[in-house]
Amino acid sequence: MPDPRPHEDPLHWYSLPRALFTGGNEVELLRGGDMLFPAMCEAIGRAMHEVWLATYIFHDDSAGQCVMEALEAAARRGVRVRVVVDGFGSAAALPVLRQRLESAGVGLVVYRPMAGWRSWMQPDQFRRLHQKLCVVDSGVGYVGGINVLDDRHDLGHGTLDAPRLDFAVRVQGPVVLPIEHTVRAVWTRAAFGRDWRDEAMAAARSPQPVQRVREIVRRMRLGPPVRASAVPPLRSLPPVRAAFVVRDNLRQRRAIERAYIDAFRQARERIDLVSPYFYPGLQFRRTLRNAARRGVKVRLLLQGRPDYRFAALAASVLYAELLAQGVRIYEYMPAFLHAKVAVVDDHWATVGSSNIDPLSLLLNLEANVVVHDRAFASGLAAQFDEAVAASREVTAPSVRRGVWANVQRGFVAGCARLYLRVGGITGLY
Repeated sequence: MPDPRPHEDPLHWYSLPRALFTGGNEVELLRGGDMLFPAMCEAIGRAMHEVWLATYIFHDDSAGQCVMEALEAAARRGVRVRVVVDGFGSAAALPVLRQRLESAGVGLVVYRPMAGWRSWMQPDQFRRLHQKLCVVDSGVGYVGGINVLDDRHDLGHGTLDAPRLDFAVRVQGPVVLPIEHTVRAVWTRAAFGRDWRDEAMAAARSPQPVQRVREIVRRMRLGPPVRASAVPPLRSLPPVRAAFVVRDNLRQRRAIERAYIDAFRQARERIDLVSPYFYPGLQFRRTLRNAARRGVKVRLLLQGRPDYRFAALAASVLYAELLAQGVRIYEYMPAFLHAKVAVVDDHWATVGSSNIDPLSLLLNLEANVVVHDRAFASGLAAQFDEAVAASREVTAPSVRRGVWANVQRGFVAGCARLYLRVGGITGLY
């Protein structure tokens, strides 16, 4: 099978403004931690060289213990294990993580640690690591919305009566390469030069130190620009076609949002979108409305049992606008909703960490896998239909109208603008 990569530089994917697909991948849908963690721990258990893991929440409950034991065992048998966690999301478990992982030889770093009340005074602290990534031996990767946290446990609500609805994917093939580059870059960024010093020392011992240093600098910059004309047409790639897209604060600020909007604009039959936190910007909403007006069946699955009431309020103020254009809205009732997935027509699907709200689309570090494959899209669509069958549909008469609705919408919009202004972004909400 020919190499599907269109450019010699392995980091060319990062320099393009939109999703870059590769062919010849294997992608498996995993529902919940009950499927993800055994698969991930088994892969870590077979690791021979390197394990990279990035997550927003790494808790010390039953799921966290399982992953910790796998990482510890890998490090003790000589595997290079690197873990980066978010300083806010994983704050509660950091003492345990440091004690166990570092003592086993795992390289643990914290992205934007919360060091007292002064941390909250820095605007950059609002930009969190929200990615959930794992790569083992450069050969298998895991991407999705599932934290290292038991599906039946919530940090704010304790033990749950039913597991959260959430998804991840297990991938093999060329799409693993950008996943590894991303988690490595995030780890290096959090380590603030620690990984760079190790690489620099190795370069100094290299028979060609100058060339080695240049290679390191090139990798740290995540590649030079690539012309869009160098990218092969999607139809020329062998199946399964997949792309890894990120949202960061460098070159890929809008890549995930663009991937959604591009797919919505081309939709002809259906758009099924799942997001627990839903408050998109004007362009995103306009694209959904336009699709519904031209006859596309647009369905949104949102929270029916909200974990944060303000987030539920933010979504609800948009109901009237969307329902008026023919968008159908469902609220998931059996349990907390945490999935961030979408299916468009019969061939496009995405699974990842990005919500459809200002935090994910404009501030946080996020990561999604986009899959262009009928079989995968069909499997995810079946999961969507099953979830919708257990949900309640929001109908027009239940939507609040009048002065009070306008007050709510203005309040939510004002809060969004204030939050983004503190975070350093304005003008989109």
